[in-house]
Amino acid sequence: MTAPASDDDVLAALGIKPELSRKMGVFGNFAISFSVICILAGGMSLFGFGLGHGGPVVMLGTWIVIGFMTLLVGLSLADVVSAYPTSGGPYFMADKLGGAGWGWVTGWLNLLGLLGAIAGIDYGAATFVGAFAQMQWGITPTDGTTMTIFGCILLVHGLLNSAGVRLVTVLNSISVWWQLGGVAVIVGALTITPAQHQSVSFVFTHFHNDTGFSSSFYVLLIGSLLAGYTFCGYDASAHVAEETNDAQTSAPKGIVRAIWVSWAAGFVLLAGLLFAMQDYTATQNSATGVPPAQIFLDVLGASGAKALLLVVIVAMLFCGNAEVAAASRMVYAFSRSRALPGWQNWRIVNDRTKTPTRAVWFVILVPFVLALPALWSPAAYGAITAINAVGMTPAYGIPVLLALRKGRDYRPGPWSLGRWRRPIGYVAVVYVVGITLVFCLPQSSPITTESFNYAGVTLLAALLLAWATWLTRGKQQYQLTAAHTARPGEAMISEGF
Repeated sequence: MTAPASDDDVLAALGIKPELSRKMGVFGNFAISFSVICILAGGMSLFGFGLGHGGPVVMLGTWIVIGFMTLLVGLSLADVVSAYPTSGGPYFMADKLGGAGWGWVTGWLNLLGLLGAIAGIDYGAATFVGAFAQMQWGITPTDGTTMTIFGCILLVHGLLNSAGVRLVTVLNSISVWWQLGGVAVIVGALTITPAQHQSVSFVFTHFHNDTGFSSSFYVLLIGSLLAGYTFCGYDASAHVAEETNDAQTSAPKGIVRAIWVSWAAGFVLLAGLLFAMQDYTATQNSATGVPPAQIFLDVLGASGAKALLLVVIVAMLFCGNAEVAAASRMVYAFSRSRALPGWQNWRIVNDRTKTPTRAVWFVILVPFVLALPALWSPAAYGAITAINAVGMTPAYGIPVLLALRKGRDYRPGPWSLGRWRRPIGYVAVVYVVGITLVFCLPQSSPITTESFNYAGVTLLAALLLAWATWLTRGKQQYQLTAAHTARPGEAMISEGF
């Protein structure tokens, strides 16, 4: 298709009246997805999981495979984003390509995934802050102190995002260089400093299984989730499309670049950590509760470890802030389609900052509530936050599937895979189905209430929620562009600061 003359013309053709401030360029669009993927958050938080679920050979091998498959999904999703560059992201595409029911289900999966991601990212950052506090001041973290730190982090992210997209863009741009520089500093320090390193054979062939399952192939599958959980959130580039210049090309480029840069940098980071690891068992059972921190301690001593831990913590804070931005735009868009309870409030745009401020605070409050069960039961908290990857990944695959189903009737945007769209798209959809099933597999044996993987239950609950709300509210109220085709006497809503 021929691209309309301007970004606003694109939105008008899709039935949307522009309300948000368009101050983001192609680098800023890439930066938000790269910040959300955040290899220094995912790779570090899940490093201990990888050590017990297959060890080095699985960690690095599946990082290569999962990263490549994620790139195929990203390419396919980027093709559809180019045709539908809106804040709604996957749900808007699914509605346009498959109808209201598809849009509704995709929207709920994407929204719950985003909210779970904020809870997981910022709570993870709080645990790393607790580890730093223990190393620096000897303070032993408790569930209560971790929850307090988590709440403070959320509050800061709410305030930063309320200031407007320009500040968010600046922070995301800094985040890119902070992460890449952080990887270089960490890997450089771990390469130069240790008196001894693990062998090449150990790093690329050693298999370690603490799962309780005897099948190496099964351990390989569940071990792949270190990469599977990390490579999420690249739909952020789509969610800020209405704030991006030349969105039909900038947003697709942002998705693809964020994935391949994270893929390359993440491999270097994991390999650097594995080569520098001094004691496998001690690293797994670190008193800090953070296995990479033990590697830093063993190699660099307390001062060096604390410095590198701070690098990781700041990267996590950047990550959470970017996720809040993406999720708030999803809430804003879903609300203007009248999908959320109280949608009249969440679609309001601040007059001064041109930011959906109320949506920002919605995505601050809900993750805090979601994380409260961690005070009593880690299993309950895990069940809630499991919706992160298991919700978002299907939401990426549904628009791709529906575009393929359209066949020749699908009209791509100016950024297109061309003749490669169908073969890449089919592989991407099969991968999405496969990795979603893997997300739901038991991850340790024996299976108890504490060790049970609640991802499948959470996914089923999300689908049931979407179905129930569709029957009770969606059929009557949901309209894709309802907020921009106001009823007689209904004015567009905005607010002062």
